Amino acid sequence: MDVFLKNGKGMLLAYDQGFEHGPSADFNERNIDPSFILDIAIKGGFTGVVLHKGIAEKYYSGKVPLIVKLNGKSSLVKGEPISTQVCSVETAVNMGAKGVGYTIYLGSAHENVMLQEFGEIQEEAHEEGIPAIAWIYPRGEAIKNDTAPDIVAYAARAGLEVGADAVKIKYTGDPTSFGWAVKAAGLAKVFMSGGPKASTDDVFLNQVKGAIDGGATGLAVGRNVWQHEDPLKMASALQEIIFNAREVGTGHQSAVAH
Repeated sequence: MDVFLKNGKGMLLAYDQGFEHGPSADFNERNIDPSFILDIAIKGGFTGVVLHKGIAEKYYSGKVPLIVKLNGKSSLVKGEPISTQVCSVETAVNMGAKGVGYTIYLGSAHENVMLQEFGEIQEEAHEEGIPAIAWIYPRGEAIKNDTAPDIVAYAARAGLEVGADAVKIKYTGDPTSFGWAVKAAGLAKVFMSGGPKASTDDVFLNQVKGAIDGGATGLAVGRNVWQHEDPLKMASALQEIIFNAREVGTGHQSAVAH
């Protein structure tokens, strides 16, 4: 995981939402263009960028370490969630990936399929000498609250147990309960999931600060940066919190205008 870290912390820019949610849900005239996102990844000081293989093949420039997302699903199919493999580890490595990502919907009636696929992917990734990162999102009829502290900690622990080098999990709402999830993840790195665009900048920045205070390695963020009216200003604020341990709203670059 060291390739995605700076002084032990990481800030990943995720851009897999077009497949997962459809272009009408998250995109505008600017951010529908993958080149716009890759420019943010470079200029915003991100330590990694997350792309599906099609965008990686056509747009990736090699200037920011690449994580290729190996599975995906559309938002069109209803029922118990399942996301299956659409890219091989070998293909990802050949495109220059320094890591691979895979989503597991823990608690879904189909979790067994995703757990088995991730187990094989993890072994293949380690044979190639790259990390396997698990997006672990408890979801399905059995999950009533996917940010409940016990559910998030379960997700983190499951990631450790199946061999993930890092887990991407949702924020629980406070540093103490998130810290328990970090402990549950053991030696697996923990990245907070950025989630949908927050109501205000300070709401999101305080969530990130809480995750870092709870022991997170960093943040994997998409919409709260590239949907922002000034993505680089938001990226700068995040850098201050993640890499420089600043409080929200302090430091010469960290305050984001509302």
